[in-house]
Amino acid sequence: IKARGTQDWRMEVPMSRIAIFVVVLLAGIVPAAAQSVITPPPPATRANLSGPRFGITSLSDGVVSKLAENYIEVRPVITQFGWQFEKQFYSKDSGLAAVNEWVVLFGGLDQGVALPSLSWLVGLRTKEGTEFGFGPNLSPAGVAFTFAAGMTVRTGFLNVPMNIAVVPSRSGTRISFLTGFSMNRQ
Repeated sequence: IKARGTQDWRMEVPMSRIAIFVVVLLAGIVPAAAQSVITPPPPATRANLSGPRFGITSLSDGVVSKLAENYIEVRPVITQFGWQFEKQFYSKDSGLAAVNEWVVLFGGLDQGVALPSLSWLVGLRTKEGTEFGFGPNLSPAGVAFTFAAGMTVRTGFLNVPMNIAVVPSRSGTRISFLTGFSMNRQ
C-alpha cells in the first residue's frame, strides 16, 4: 500500500475523474439518441357522433317486480327512446378508436310510463365498425353495470349503430336492442 503523498496515487485520481466523466457523458447521450429515433404518435382526432337512439328492452321478472315495489307497473318488454352523447378519439394510422358515451333513455313510453335510465360507457370501435363498451348504469331498477356490443354501419356521412346492451343487477337482468343515427361531425 502506497502512502497518499506518493506520485502513483496522484496518477489514479485523474483517471477516476475521467472515468466518472465518461459515464456521465454516456448516460446523457444514450437517452438523447433514443429520442431522435422514437417519434411521438400523431395527435388523436375527435369526432362527435351524438344522436337519437331508440329500441326495446326486455325486463326479467325480478326487474318488473322491483319496479312494481316502487309503484311502477310495466310489462316485461318496453320501448326506449333517448339520446346518446358520443365522442370518438382516433388516429388515421390506427384501426382502433376510443369511445366515450353518455346514453340517456326513457323507457316505457308506449305504456304511459317514463322510466329514466343513464349509462356512461367507455370502449373501443374498430375501423370496420365493430364496437364494445362497458360502464355504470342508473335507473329506477337500481344501480348496475352495463355491457354493450354492436356494429356501426357507415353510409357516407351517416352512421347507423346497432347495439345490444346487457345490464345485470341485484333485481334481475335487462337486455336492450338500440339503434339510431348520427352524422360524423369533427
